[in-house]
Amino acid sequence: MRLRLRRGSGHRPPSDTPRIDPVLATFLIGLREGLEAALVVGILVAYLTRIGRRDVLPRLWAGVGLAIVLALGIGAILTFGAYALTFQAQELIGGLLSLLAVGMVTWMIFWMQRTARTMKSTLEGELARALQTGGLWGIVAIGFVSVAREGIETTLLLWSMVQSFGAKPEVLLGALLGLVAAVVLGWLLSRGMVRLDLRVFFTWTGAFLVIVAAGVLAYAIHDLQEAGALPGPFTAAAPLDPVTGDVAIGWAAFPFGWAFDVSAQIAPGGALAPVLQATVGFMPRMSWLQVIAWAIYIVVVGAFFARGARRRPRSASSASPASEAPASAPSATDSPTAQQGAS
Repeated sequence: MRLRLRRGSGHRPPSDTPRIDPVLATFLIGLREGLEAALVVGILVAYLTRIGRRDVLPRLWAGVGLAIVLALGIGAILTFGAYALTFQAQELIGGLLSLLAVGMVTWMIFWMQRTARTMKSTLEGELARALQTGGLWGIVAIGFVSVAREGIETTLLLWSMVQSFGAKPEVLLGALLGLVAAVVLGWLLSRGMVRLDLRVFFTWTGAFLVIVAAGVLAYAIHDLQEAGALPGPFTAAAPLDPVTGDVAIGWAAFPFGWAFDVSAQIAPGGALAPVLQATVGFMPRMSWLQVIAWAIYIVVVGAFFARGARRRPRSASSASPASEAPASAPSATDSPTAQQGAS
């Protein structure tokens, strides 16, 4: 087994470091992404039940199962395949996959804001067409695609966070608990046994994902710099301190050195460092490219997300009372979806 040693990364806590916040971060991601998938599956199941076609439910569940297997398979390949690679190859692949995860998360955030209000009618239309053609694989494909999107996105994002935190068992436990909670909550919502303002839930968790994605982006830059794919403190492009001979820190190090180093104030192996990295993507020592990428992402993506979140409540205000009313199983599934569209 290859041990990944990071030069000066300063964010691999010792075994006795508290890791509650990284677990909470992955729990929220698992809950958010899992609830999206649970609501989609709930819409499909409710529609088939309402039109009296429960006979095709096994096909739908087969597609959902295949999507779960695909997500788990990708996670296994990413986790165990890296052991056969050199350190530089691990960093390069890790950085590229983290960039892919950031791209997928960003796309999903804005896709939900644009299309969530029509998701129910779109899914039901696809099911109706598949039932009319009578194709077995059409129903399987709908179940597969409905879950695979969230599954692959969640796998890539969690994998990137696991590499960042260096706490695989605990981080994965948080994600697993979040997914289980999402399944239970989705089932309760579909039965009308619990009410939840999904507009508020998805707005706040969406904002949380923006911050998480910015942190993953910064970590991706770090990996690519260590791999030598980007200039930085680990390459010959780094400016050196004329007194100590080490990589320069501060404005003198711009743009390929360290932006700051507060390791003396925030110990990389202490309790605060993993908390900050789990919540805002902060590391005790970060390069200028990391800081610039993090700041640009937060400002640009955060501004567009906030603008979309402000517009959505007004456009869906007329549907809010109906979306909060309790109902039977099929309409209860419609209700959370209507609220989700408000996000």
